Amino acid sequence: MSYQVLARKYRPQKFVDVIGQDHVTRTLQNAITQQRIAHGYIFSGHRGIGKTTVARILAMALNCRSTDTPSPEPCGVCDSCQEIRAGSSVDVIEIDAATNRGIDEIRELRDAARYRPARDRYKIYILDEAHQITDAAFNALLKTLEEPPSHIVFMMATTQPEDIPQTIRSRCQHFSFHAVRFDEIVRQLRDVATQENISAEDDALAALAEAGDGSMRDALSIMDQAIACCAVFEGGSDAKLTSAQVRGLMGTISSEVLVQVMDCVQRSSSEDLLKLLDRLMTEGQSPSHFAKQLVRFLRNALVAKVAGGDSPLLQISSDERQKVASTAALFSEEDLTRFLNIILRTHDELGYRQEQRFHLELGMLKMVHASRLLPLEEFLSQAAASGTPAVTQSARASLSAVPKIPETRSASVSGGLRSASASPFGSPRGGSSPQSQQRVSPFEADRLRKVRTSEPEMSVVGSVDGSTTGYQVISTATALEEVPQPIPASIATQEISVETLRSSLISVLETESQDTAADLLARGEWKLDGSQINLGLPLSEKVIDLSISADARRLLTQEASRLCGRMMKLNLSGGGTSQNAPLQRVTNGNGDVSGGARQRAAEDPVVRRMQEKFGAEVRTVVDLRQKK
Repeated sequence: MSYQVLARKYRPQKFVDVIGQDHVTRTLQNAITQQRIAHGYIFSGHRGIGKTTVARILAMALNCRSTDTPSPEPCGVCDSCQEIRAGSSVDVIEIDAATNRGIDEIRELRDAARYRPARDRYKIYILDEAHQITDAAFNALLKTLEEPPSHIVFMMATTQPEDIPQTIRSRCQHFSFHAVRFDEIVRQLRDVATQENISAEDDALAALAEAGDGSMRDALSIMDQAIACCAVFEGGSDAKLTSAQVRGLMGTISSEVLVQVMDCVQRSSSEDLLKLLDRLMTEGQSPSHFAKQLVRFLRNALVAKVAGGDSPLLQISSDERQKVASTAALFSEEDLTRFLNIILRTHDELGYRQEQRFHLELGMLKMVHASRLLPLEEFLSQAAASGTPAVTQSARASLSAVPKIPETRSASVSGGLRSASASPFGSPRGGSSPQSQQRVSPFEADRLRKVRTSEPEMSVVGSVDGSTTGYQVISTATALEEVPQPIPASIATQEISVETLRSSLISVLETESQDTAADLLARGEWKLDGSQINLGLPLSEKVIDLSISADARRLLTQEASRLCGRMMKLNLSGGGTSQNAPLQRVTNGNGDVSGGARQRAAEDPVVRRMQEKFGAEVRTVVDLRQKK
């Protein structure tokens, strides 16, 4: 007799033998007991978890001859049960829907379903991979499912129930199968090893169960291969499965290597990490396979950090739990979350990127750099607890680059500037008492900050007794904003003419070296309408946007508001008429503009800087005032 693989040899033959699907088997047994047998069933779920097996057991229970009615548990010895088990029953037809998926095959099935079973109680059709059936074929089967003969039962097994039309699903009872739990797979593998006279280590069985990934069939198939590859016979003794042999067969990376990887990350040793990756790649490890295993390891480490090393959420062996717990102790929850996010993104990129090794090394280096980052919560806590008003070197450099604030406005913002420049990492002034060194909750610090900033009349808060609170209250940090200058009463009350406003604004632009904008505004048509200044320019809208910058517009708005004593709005529009005669465009023989435009271009500071730095020369000058 030919050898039978373990997945077929130990296939369940009764409902009680099915592993991990109690919610399905219990419901089906109760339905048979109560004679509430449906005419259509859909079994969906992960691969290798018992969908087709349960369909066969249900078929045996419905046609079992041990009783006059369907039996909640098939006997397994009657002719009907044996024929169904062997796949030779006339009235139980198992169809591979992946190949028989067309409308012609379904029409033949529908025509044959009209005839009563040859010997058994029910004529049962088991459609495996039912999601492969075409929509037209499902439509041909729809009427039969809606009004089926009393002797017909359809059972559809699928891994993608969403691909089955809703009209079909609504006419069937849908059972969703769960992935088999890790401990249940290990228990079943241990029973199989005992029956096969195989001595297996617990870590080896755990490695097989982990490789099964929730599929009992996959775990048995890998175990069958491991027995053939790793069995060692000494003087007729039983075969022995070890963890090292199983992992070597499957090409998995040992947890010790993953612990070394995370140790390099913890030490911020990029060189050691790259050397370790190079050794793994030299041994033939796949970058995507390594990334997948590291994702599992980091997930388990994060679970161990959050829920503890003994949590049932960890579907790993006891030895793996210890190693995962030791790694989790090296990092915070935020670090592990950040690492898992990085390696998940790296694993996703490896699926479609070229040069997988380079992308894997880049992802690992990102983990090293991420381990050096200060968590936001810790930064906020230190910022709230620090009371040193000294300005750091980086803050001094930043403040030195800021333009000097006018004297009339410096007093109003000096308090906020001093408080904002305080170093977030300084120690409290009151000393280094244990109470003052205690970390402050970022949420409490944020609440106190909001309370302080909600009091506008207080800019600097006095210090309280350090023996009471352990902290010294410092000046609150406020944003450095533009504070408008007070408008003189003489200007606020007087009316200003359009010509005065026009000349003043043009003078401001010339003072700020906005010569192009000043020339354009001098040629425009000015109108003052309440709080709006309507300025029509003899140019197109596009040229206006290019010629008058946002800084020039902001400067005009501020100066106009100061002169008029109220908030003014500047409206620039094209198509206006020029109040002054346009300057004639005088060109030389080379077509260059000569005269005032060339002189202004030569005196422009940007042009001078370009000439000094790059040795540039002005060849052509275009006067934008001539553009219509």
